Order: sequence, then C-alpha cells, then structure tokens
Amino acid sequence: MFLSLRNKLFLVFSCVLTIPFLILSLIMPNLFTNYIKEQTQELTIGMMDQFSLYIDSVTIQVADVGQQVLANSITQDWLRVKNSSNNDDETLETARLMVKSELNDMLSSMMVNNSNNISVSIFTHDGEGIWGNYPQLDETEWYQDFMENNKTFTHSHFDTNQQSALIREMPINSHLIPLVDLNTLQDSGIIKVNFSTEMIENSLEKIKIGEHGHTFIIDHQGENVLTGEIQTPQAIIDKSLKQITNMTGSQGLLEIEDEQETYLMFYQQLSVGDWILISEVTEDDLFSHSNQLQKSLLLLSIGLFLITIIASFLFSSSITDPLRGLMKAMRYLEKGDFNNAQKVMPTIRSENNEIRYLLQVFDQMVNRLKQLIDSEYKTNIRRRNAEYKALLLQINPHFLNNTLEIIGGLAAQGKNKEVVNVSVYLGKMLRYALNTESDLVTMAEEIQYIRNYAEILKLRYGGDLQITIEEDQQTKEFPIIKFIIQPLVENAVKYSLISKNHANVEIRAKYQDNQLTLQIADDGVGISDEMIQSLSISNQAETLESSGNSIGLKNVLDRLHLYYGDQFNYHIESELNKGTIITLQIAEERKAKNEKRLDR
Repeated sequence: MFLSLRNKLFLVFSCVLTIPFLILSLIMPNLFTNYIKEQTQELTIGMMDQFSLYIDSVTIQVADVGQQVLANSITQDWLRVKNSSNNDDETLETARLMVKSELNDMLSSMMVNNSNNISVSIFTHDGEGIWGNYPQLDETEWYQDFMENNKTFTHSHFDTNQQSALIREMPINSHLIPLVDLNTLQDSGIIKVNFSTEMIENSLEKIKIGEHGHTFIIDHQGENVLTGEIQTPQAIIDKSLKQITNMTGSQGLLEIEDEQETYLMFYQQLSVGDWILISEVTEDDLFSHSNQLQKSLLLLSIGLFLITIIASFLFSSSITDPLRGLMKAMRYLEKGDFNNAQKVMPTIRSENNEIRYLLQVFDQMVNRLKQLIDSEYKTNIRRRNAEYKALLLQINPHFLNNTLEIIGGLAAQGKNKEVVNVSVYLGKMLRYALNTESDLVTMAEEIQYIRNYAEILKLRYGGDLQITIEEDQQTKEFPIIKFIIQPLVENAVKYSLISKNHANVEIRAKYQDNQLTLQIADDGVGISDEMIQSLSISNQAETLESSGNSIGLKNVLDRLHLYYGDQFNYHIESELNKGTIITLQIAEERKAKNEKRLDR
C-alpha cells in the first residue's frame, strides 16, 4: 500500500531532509539573482553618471574653446579680410596672410594650453581652411549632418585637414560651431573643435558589466558615435531606442527579450547632442555564477535525496519488517488460527528494544488468549447453543397442541374432509419442524411453512379469517432461522378474534437497503405500552423460565437477538383496539455468514 508505514517513513524523511534544502536551492539563487541585478543597476548607473559628468566637462570645455575662437578678434579680422571683395589689392593679400598666420598661432596656442587633446580647425563653406583647403567639404558626412540636421557633435572620424600629423592619424569627435561675422551676422563657415575619440573610449571601458558585456554610445538613429562595430544585435538596439523614446526619464534599465536570451540595457541620455550611453549585458552572462550555484545546489539536493532514501530504507526496515511479521501473526489470530500465529512469532527478529518488547507482549497475549478461549469461549458457546435449542423446543410443543385442538374441533363437527386436509398440512409442517440438520432455512421455505399453517387456520375459522402474504422475489434465497413468523401469526389471529368475529392478518417480506424486512400486521386488540416496554428489556433467561404465557413474541425476539446480535432490529407499532404492526429487520452483513453456515 502507498500509505504503509515504510512509505510514510520515506515521505517524512524526504520532506524533513530534502525539501528544505531543495527549497533553499531554489530560493537562494533567486534572491542572489535579484541582489545582483539591483547592485548591478546601482553600480552601472553610478558609473554612467560619472562618465556623463566627464563627457559634460569635456564638451563644456570644447564649447568654450569654440566660443573663444569665434569671439576672438583675430578670427573676426581673418573673416572680414577673407570676405573682402577687393581681391586684387596686394596690401589686402598681405593682410590676409598676416591675419591667417596670427590665427594659426592662436589655434596652436589653444591646442597646447588645453587638456583633453583638443584641437581647432576653421573652414569656410567653400572649403578653404586654416591648415589647408578642403575641396570636398560639402561631401563629408559630418558637414552634411551639420548643415542638414544641425548636428553639432559628430561621429568618430578621421580628418586629414588638421594642424598636427598625429591628430590626422587618430580618430576624433568634433563639436561644430557656425563661423559667423559678429558685425554682419553672416554665416561664412564652420569652427571645428576636435577632441580625441580614444580618450572617450578609454573612459568608456571602465563601464563593464559581466564578462561579455558591451558599453557604447549611439545617436537616436542607432548609429555608433565612436569607433568600431557594436556587438549587440541591431534588432535589440532598435527595440531599445523605441522604448527609450517613450520614456520620460533620462536613464533607466530595459529588459529586451530575444529569441535566444534576454538583454539588460542600461541607458542614459547624454547632454551631448542626441547621444545615448548604453551598457548592455545578457542575463546568462550577468547571472552565470548564480546559475552555476543553483545547478550545484540542485545536484547536491539530488545526492542528498538519494542518501535520504537509502538511510530511510535501512531505518524503516528495522521497524517495518518486524511489524510485518507481527501483522502476519495477527492475521492468523484474526482467523482464530492460534497455532500458525504461535509458529510465526519465533521467526520475528528485531534490534529495536521497543519493537522487541511489543513482540514479547504480543506473544504472551496470544498464549493467554488461547487459554481463555479454551476455558471460557467454548463453554459459553455450548451454553448459548443449549439456550437456543431450549427456546426452539418451546415452540414445537406449543404449536402441536394448538393444531391438535383444531383437528379435534373439526372432528367433533363431523368435518372429515377438513380433518384430512389439516392432517396433510400438519404432516408437511412436521417434516419441516423435525428437520434438525440445520437451524437455518431459506426465506422461501419459511414462507411455505406459513402458507401450510395459514391453510390450517382457514379450515378452522373459515371466512372469519383473512391472511395475506406478500413476498419479494429477492427474499426467497435469504437465509433465516426457523419458526420466526409462525408464533407472530398465531398471536395475531388469537388476539384479533378476541373482541370481534373477523380477523385480517398481513405478512410482508421485502429486501431493501441491504436488509431483509419482515412485517406482520393485524387488526386485533393491540399491545399495551407496558407490554412493549417489557419486551424491550426482556432476556433469554426470563423466556426460558416463563410458564408459557405470551412466550410467542418474546421467544421470537430473544431467538433473533441471540442469533443475529447487533445485526437484528425490530419495531412495534400498536394502538389498542385497532391493531398491531411488528417489523423485524435483519442486515445483509449477517446474511453472508449465514449462507456459509447454511451451506454447511
């Protein structure tokens, strides 16, 4: 059975030892994962804030340099001389060269004096520059973005039109300012303030999440602002940009799900143009140590579960094996087989002191119980059989005397045919009564006995007596003890004809709700409440010691109580001068035992 003692012990040990550890292996990694996620978000946003401050300081310095160049008188002088319409004047050309030389010196001085590797170049819209001409200026990407989209900060690029060869060979980002004549407000070109891309990337490398995370800067179109290629899939970047556009805050965390994994996207919108700082890491990368811990705990839980099963098996066997042997002995004892029960007991061994004591006590109990049964139970059985036989013998002479009186009365009246018929019915009834092989008969045999008896009564009383028998077909094979109905019918007829000239007796037998119900009803004088009360407290001894008055009903009830015990129940409904209904009920459970006895 699933709920046997051994299985219960298995379940208890598994629950006590394994489930808490299993729950711990599931909860702890999740708590650890949440803690990592919170700490990562806090640290990453802190580093991104620091980087944002650094970018702000660089861009503010770059913007100040650009404004200084624009407002400088040398720049304005160069711009006025450059825009002069008198191009044939040698004096003007000389002035242009002098002003350009002064502007070169000023820009060189700014590059030397400023930190962050800042350099400045100036271009007019026609491509003329301080460090050289730029004939394809209008075809460059940064110039087109500035003129068409007003992008003042460029992507990383290489610019060959720079003062130093070192700057020409390194990637740079630039801040673009319109070159305006402050007197006429005429837009003549671009002031291009350059700062090192490598310097930004070196600072960006400090923002690192996980082992394979990436940090990069993109614009609102999802294009990389710095050098190299972004390792994050473009589809993830596009989804992130779409959500960032709808966000009200300038920084936060996005969880973007891909077909294979989930990306954690930490973002911050920088104050530099439309730049967006993004630090990306996958959940598998970020929580790799947590997942490994969870796997290790699960494997440890499985190992602990196997060890628990083995330990619980060994421990429970030391308890259940002796108990199973004891249960086997108890099955023999339940059947009354004391010999086999005593043979099983010496084979049971136990190292458990409590179980060993239980086995010893049970063995002593079996021996003692066997002695008590031999001395007491068998004696009681013999006494009970004797009482039952005595009750049965009270019925037969009583009935025979009544029947002989009927035959004598018919003979005195000269009714020879009726005497013959009564004799025939009496012979059948005597054969039924004198069959002492078994106390049990079928309900069909008992009813046939009543039919013969009813015929005798009808011959005696003629039309003054009406007996109706209703028999349920399901009751025909129901085993029942003899002479249950006849004394009740005899009393019904007797007490119905005391106060009137006609008697109606109804006999019903039906099977319902797993029990046999016998009902005998009459329209006689009834039974007083005192008599009914005395019937409920009567016992077999009183019936055996009675002188014969009113023994019919008591005899039947005592016999049924004696034979069926708790499986028998009865009920009497009576009203004085109107009639009596006696209901007898025998439960089905007893029927199976009776059938075995009937077969024997």
